[in-house]
Amino acid sequence: MRMVKVAATQMSCSANIEENIRKADELVREAASQGAQIILLQELFETPYFCQKEKSDYYAYATELEENKAVNHFREVAKELQVVLPISFYEKKNNARYNSLAVIDADGEVLGKYRKSHIPDGPGYEEKFYFNPGDTGFQVWKTRYAKIGVGVCWDQWYPEAARCMALMGAELLFYPTAIGSEPQDGSIDSKDHWQMCMLGHAACNLVPVIASNRIGEESDEDSSITFYGSSFIAGPQGNKVAEAGRSEAGVLVAEFDLDQLEVQRIEWGIFRDRRPELYGAIASYDGEQRLR
Repeated sequence: MRMVKVAATQMSCSANIEENIRKADELVREAASQGAQIILLQELFETPYFCQKEKSDYYAYATELEENKAVNHFREVAKELQVVLPISFYEKKNNARYNSLAVIDADGEVLGKYRKSHIPDGPGYEEKFYFNPGDTGFQVWKTRYAKIGVGVCWDQWYPEAARCMALMGAELLFYPTAIGSEPQDGSIDSKDHWQMCMLGHAACNLVPVIASNRIGEESDEDSSITFYGSSFIAGPQGNKVAEAGRSEAGVLVAEFDLDQLEVQRIEWGIFRDRRPELYGAIASYDGEQRLR
C-alpha cells in the first residue's frame, strides 16, 4: 500500500497580501495537523480576485517567481511541515504576465512551475487583460508523496487537460480555483456544473481530484462576485468524498491508496483500450480530423 493524505482548503481574500498569506498559512498548518501531505490552496490567494475589471494598476501585483512573497513563504512552511504545496501566483517574466503555479516539494524546493493554459474572458472574469496564455504545456511532477498534475481554474472545464495529465502519469489532479456568481446575471449559479466537470475527470481517468475555491464577496466599482466555495475532494469513481460549504473557511482531508488505484486503472482497461489514432479531431478548432 502507498497511502497519501491530501487536503483542499478555502478562505476569503482581501487587499492585504500579508494577511492573506497568514490566513493561508493557518489553513496549511491545520491540514498538516490532520495528517495531510499534499495541501491545495486556492487560485491567486495572495490578492483579491483583481480580474473583475480591466485596470492597468493591477499589473503591479505580478512578480517574478524568485521574488514572490507567497512562494518564498510557503517554501519555508513546506520544509518545516514536510508537505507538498502547489502555490498559485501572478507571474511576471520580462514583458509577459502569467497566471502561474509553483509546485513546492516537501523539502521546500520548487520542482517547477505551470502556467495556466486556458484564459477566460467574460464579465467579471477579464483574465485576458492580465495573463498571457500559458506556454508550459501540461505537466506532472514526481513529489515526495505522489505524481501530481495541476490545472488552474478555467483549465478544469477541459477534459483534454485532465486526460493529458493522466496519460503523463498523474496519480492525483489538483485544481486551484476562483469562481462564483456572474456579475451580469445574478440568477446564474454554476456551482453544480463546476463540480460535475471535475467529477467527470476523476471518473473518466480513475484519478482522485482535489479542488480549492475561494469564498466571500469581492467588489470592484460596479462589479461584485460572491465566490461560492464548495471546495471538494473526489474519489476515482467521480464520487465526492469531502465537500466544504459555500461560505465557511476550512480544510478537507481525504486519504487514498495510490497502489490500489493504479491496479484499478489497469483492471478497468480505460487506458489500454484507447485509440489515439482516431482522435485527430480533438487537435483542431473546427472538428475536422486531420491525419498525420
